[in-house]
Amino acid sequence: MTQTTPSSLTDSRDRLLSGLEVYRVGGAVRDAHLGWPWHECDFVVVGATVEDMQARGFRPVGRDFPVFLHPQTQEEYALARTERKSGHGYVGFSVHASPDVTLEEDLIRRDLTINAMAEPLDSTPGQGEVIDPYGGLADLEARVLRHVSSAFSEDPLRVLRVARFLARYQGLGFTVAEETRQMMVAMVESGEVSHLVAERVWKETEKALGEASPEAYFQLLDELGALAVLMPPLTRDAEQLTAALARLDRLPRQLVDEAEMVCWRMARLVEHLSRDEIDALAQDLRLPSAVRDAAQQARLCRELNEASRREGGVSAADLKAWLDGVDAWRRGERQPVLVALLAVEDKGLARLGNAVWQAATAVSPQSLVEQGLKGAEIGRALSEQRQQAIEQALSEWQAMPEVHAPHCGCGHSH
Repeated sequence: MTQTTPSSLTDSRDRLLSGLEVYRVGGAVRDAHLGWPWHECDFVVVGATVEDMQARGFRPVGRDFPVFLHPQTQEEYALARTERKSGHGYVGFSVHASPDVTLEEDLIRRDLTINAMAEPLDSTPGQGEVIDPYGGLADLEARVLRHVSSAFSEDPLRVLRVARFLARYQGLGFTVAEETRQMMVAMVESGEVSHLVAERVWKETEKALGEASPEAYFQLLDELGALAVLMPPLTRDAEQLTAALARLDRLPRQLVDEAEMVCWRMARLVEHLSRDEIDALAQDLRLPSAVRDAAQQARLCRELNEASRREGGVSAADLKAWLDGVDAWRRGERQPVLVALLAVEDKGLARLGNAVWQAATAVSPQSLVEQGLKGAEIGRALSEQRQQAIEQALSEWQAMPEVHAPHCGCGHSH
């Protein structure tokens, strides 16, 4: 998909496109008719050859598919093609592109009916003629995600794509057609989903985490049995999964940009897992290090929150373990988001965490050097003074009016 420019919408007179049968297809058509914001277009060229495109100056970029870049606009134009299953997974296809492939044949290979519509290049998106051989407009009206043909079952990545579209459009009332749901269950049971490579699973999951209803993605995958295949630790406890999905949007939004939002949503999803389980899942999905680190930090915040709910409340040792775990000593930039993450669940605990962080990190290694300490002596003294600072901050906090205290073991947040 490529960024749309005004020329791509109406300029059928472009000399490079003159004489070509070109259609706008896919997401731009779908979203224009849905009234959903769109920024990108896909184009299909019918009746042309690779040689035709290259002779006009288009630059081939597709390694596996006949896709070309327009030399001026850098938009992507794909030759109409058909596909045939030739192996396992989403890459197990042989592609046939030739001038005799029709638009309808190209559209039928697509995943959902709402993605299998086309418009002439010289029309305005969402207005005028729509080529809709498989009922996409009707399904848009009915708010249904429905597969185009039985070929849907040949590509396991489509299970994740449908879940991602549900995460995007569930707020508009979209549901998955029952026959499509049954087909996806069969794909999971056949083992086809297990052939997906980790990088593609994470790529679709990352996109879903950025959608309006990310919980819908994981909920559908769980109902289909796919989540147990792709992210098994999440499915071992149904109640924990339900709670995890409910907290995906309980984030300190004011502290993170959109990319970080995705990172911290994933972190909140897995924060109830053990350290080893998070590391194993990160390895299995090839998660970026930033996501893995955020998940471990979220886990530590959760553990501190749970400690605060014990009989007697949070201890200095709990607070020291939290500061050590999140590496407060070297990663001071983490303080705002982690304190805010505590505040999402317990504002009192967050205020205590902030006070302890400031007190403990104020202990200066340089002052110990100036006192004449050397080598291991510095490390021991630093640890002792930090512990003392934590205990002092906690003591002062406990002496303050009760309204400022965190969980004290009574089961309520004061």
